[in-house]
Amino acid sequence: MTAAFAPSPAAHRLSPTGLAGVVVAHLVLASGLVAWEIVPLPAALTPLSVELLPAPPPPEVSRPQPRPVEKRPLPAPHRQPAPTPPVLARESSEPAAPSVAVAEKAPPAPPVPAAPATVVEPRFDAAYLNNPPPAYPPLSRRLGEEGRSILRVLVGPDGAAQQVQIHRSSGSSRLDNAAAEAVGRWKFVPARRGDEALAAWVLVPIAFSLKD
Repeated sequence: MTAAFAPSPAAHRLSPTGLAGVVVAHLVLASGLVAWEIVPLPAALTPLSVELLPAPPPPEVSRPQPRPVEKRPLPAPHRQPAPTPPVLARESSEPAAPSVAVAEKAPPAPPVPAAPATVVEPRFDAAYLNNPPPAYPPLSRRLGEEGRSILRVLVGPDGAAQQVQIHRSSGSSRLDNAAAEAVGRWKFVPARRGDEALAAWVLVPIAFSLKD
């Protein structure tokens, strides 16, 4: 009986020295069985060939691959625009087309306000008025009273004296009253604004002198 001993799967994990020890143990066991006649010795023993298998290579450890570095694009350098060359005017032999001026309608000018007319104050010294001077009071003559009264007169549009006031006294009430009575009957040239007659005030001086 020929017994073929195939290496067990564990032999793949044994070293060459351990594998040789296993083979020797099997041979001793086989010889003991033959000596005790438990296993009849075959007529011709086939030599047992033992082939030592190479140890399996160590498992490859996968190393983590380095993460590729992301390359960011560099900002483009700021380039100043090239200066535009000046355009030179070319002399043309052809006559230039006449330019047609388009007259734009100007907005109407705002109306200019008329300047206010100057007011001309009333007059009392016109020769054609024929205003008589006031009479000298007899008592003032005997007493030698002299002076100058200034009257403030409101002249109406018709040239008549509407009001007479004593603006500055002569120092004698008799002289002031005589002047006011006379001027109240005078005719005046009324004040005017352009062609319009207006009522206005005017100062009238009256002098009393015994030398006249």
